[in-house]
Amino acid sequence: MIEIKDLLIHIEALLFKEDEKKRCIRKVLLETIGLDINTKNIKIKNNTIYLDVKPIYKNEIFLKQEQIFLALKEIFGKKSPQDIR
Repeated sequence: MIEIKDLLIHIEALLFKEDEKKRCIRKVLLETIGLDINTKNIKIKNNTIYLDVKPIYKNEIFLKQEQIFLALKEIFGKKSPQDIR
């Protein structure tokens, strides 16, 4: 029988990974375009990054999208996000 604490440990590990991914994405955006985004405004779903920022910042992100993806690929490897919205 699986104990609740074992399930909670697994869930905690998944949440930590998600938090760490958001911190790395935030760091890459800060280094490439100088935009400091709160991690609460970053969501990751199905290898797609969803950013809750003003449209002017999204335009800057899309202009430098290639640089951002190269930096993310160095950090995450094969599991790097494939799209930004």
